[in-house]
Amino acid sequence: MTVTGAAQPQVPRSALADIVLARLTAAYGAAADPERAAAMRAYMKDAAPFLGIPTPARRALSRTVLAGSARPDETDCTAIALRCWELPEREYHYFAVDYLRRYAGRCSSGLLPVVRHLVTTVSWWDTVDLLAAHVVGALVAADPGLTAEMDTWITDPDLWVARTALLHQLTYKERTDADRLFGYCLLQSGHPDFFIRKAIGWALREYAKTDPEAVRDFLARERGRFGPLSVREALKNIGA
Repeated sequence: MTVTGAAQPQVPRSALADIVLARLTAAYGAAADPERAAAMRAYMKDAAPFLGIPTPARRALSRTVLAGSARPDETDCTAIALRCWELPEREYHYFAVDYLRRYAGRCSSGLLPVVRHLVTTVSWWDTVDLLAAHVVGALVAADPGLTAEMDTWITDPDLWVARTALLHQLTYKERTDADRLFGYCLLQSGHPDFFIRKAIGWALREYAKTDPEAVRDFLARERGRFGPLSVREALKNIGA
């Protein structure tokens, strides 16, 4: 399957999505705090408007919204995620990310084009990183054939797609394909953007918790190809 450059996915019909979105918009809308929303939007560099609901309160509301609801299938997950993403306020996007994290195991590789749309729409680290590590990562782990898609994403001109490829193995630990991880880091070692350089360091630092010697050896060979930020982040917990 190839999803790179895929057309915008269509929102499928889902009775569950109808119920969840009605409850969600009512609950979140009633909890909106315009003053807090302005501060949250400023903190997130105007990436999106906010309702102004703090994370603990938002998660409590989400539990209420989902109480007693049916377990979704992939169509439901797709509909809920896309419909949340059509709403402007960021808290709805957070709900969609949390929902996909919870139910990624019920979805197939067919969800990947949907996630790519989320990654490339209203893109910022607060949603992209969670989608990368906990949704894309779960999909690739369940269907190793998707590694070919990650091999395409790593050189995508959209930096958020490339960042997703760098971070998709973040939770893999002993299951990490180290050769692929190191190869991805080398492919993007000269990237000028902060978010790519930071992701390189983060991915290496996380893998260093599992195999510090492999990361040390890799950087001993290739350190000159990476910027100081990537190296500093990679070695933060293990030293030079």
